[in-house]
Amino acid sequence: MRLPRSFHVVEMRRLHYATYPGHVDHAFFSPPASPPFSTLRSYIIIPPPIKAMFATFMFIKTLFYPPTEKVKEFQMASLSFEVIHVLVFCAFILISASSQSHPHQPEKHAALFVFGDSLYDAGNNNYINTTINYRSNFLPYGETFFGYPTGRVSDGRLIPDFIAEFAKLPFLPPYLQPGNHQFTYGANFASAGAGALDETNQGLVISLNTQLTYFKNVEKLLRQKLGDEAAKKTLSEAVYMISIGTNDYLSPFFRNLTVLQSSQKQNIHIVIGNLTVVIKEIYKKGGRKFGLVNLGSIGCLPTMKAIKSQQGGAGECMEEATEVAKLHNKALSKILQDLESKLKGFKYSFSNFYALLEERMNNPSKYGFKEGKIACCGSGPYRGRPSCGGKKGIKEYELCRNVSEYVFFDSAHPTDRAYQQMAELIWSGTRNTTGHYNLKELFN
Repeated sequence: MRLPRSFHVVEMRRLHYATYPGHVDHAFFSPPASPPFSTLRSYIIIPPPIKAMFATFMFIKTLFYPPTEKVKEFQMASLSFEVIHVLVFCAFILISASSQSHPHQPEKHAALFVFGDSLYDAGNNNYINTTINYRSNFLPYGETFFGYPTGRVSDGRLIPDFIAEFAKLPFLPPYLQPGNHQFTYGANFASAGAGALDETNQGLVISLNTQLTYFKNVEKLLRQKLGDEAAKKTLSEAVYMISIGTNDYLSPFFRNLTVLQSSQKQNIHIVIGNLTVVIKEIYKKGGRKFGLVNLGSIGCLPTMKAIKSQQGGAGECMEEATEVAKLHNKALSKILQDLESKLKGFKYSFSNFYALLEERMNNPSKYGFKEGKIACCGSGPYRGRPSCGGKKGIKEYELCRNVSEYVFFDSAHPTDRAYQQMAELIWSGTRNTTGHYNLKELFN
């Protein structure tokens, strides 16, 4: 920008902010960059009134303190130094006056509240009394993006992390992580291994009902901190992301129980019923905008194909599990339509996670991957045994060389790169992917 001649410019270094994992904002001054144009700078523009103040100051100083010969010799050398100090002083006055007349207001944002299972858990299981089977707080988990394990069941970020980034929010820390949580940006209550049924992995995870209890605690805190009206506005403008159900249907397979199709179908009604109750409870507390995903092709996960392989079905998916997922998805779609017709102001996005994941599994090269059915980390057929990291009973495991070439990181969970692709479509995809609204529309 070309500045008028009547303006002086004082160049100051901009204060940068970086959000580190753990989600604490650290402020630091950027060091000099090379080349010069790579350093971000901001400019304080000194208008003519301040110039007049400076000229008056110099004139009065000369009247009361006439310079000696020695001072005259030094005067020219020190003039630039003196000018800088006075200009900075004047700039400080200008900034102070401006900040008092126009106090800084935080940028408007909608909060994000996250409920669910390992698809969304940012590390809550790190802080509960559970077994290592329900934790991922060891390498190589987290290695790709964070550089260390966070408790996320992936090599990097999860879908809610990307959604938070797209919505200009910080990463949401686990609700149970110690610290002074503000909750004005939202909270993440999800727990790996959780289900809509309280009996699913009971005592080892945070059930959906317990996650709801945590949310109600946050709602009370927000009312105490913001007041009823402001809290009501925050809760009504927030988006509530939910991913639940997979563990309710898969846990019997993992326990080597004989899974009857009839009992699984009966299970669907209970799972959907419990989920519906939770959605209605959030609605009662002020929630109006919901982002849900349907279940993926759970019978074709590397871990399920490994189980099928042990039963003599080489290369086959566990079709009975996938069939249950399809029935669940159909029932959930119907319930959401029903809630929309009965609950005033209820809006929802229902993303087709089933199709997004299946497409990448069956056509990996179309999306920039080399492998869509074998996990990057694990052991056994399809690396489907949950041994990634060597902490879960099986010490030996294989780890791929280039995780970005894989759709799955471990036996049941996608990679950072796969999650990013799917999150982008959940955020701003078409109606074919997200239903009535995408998440971007809900946030706006």
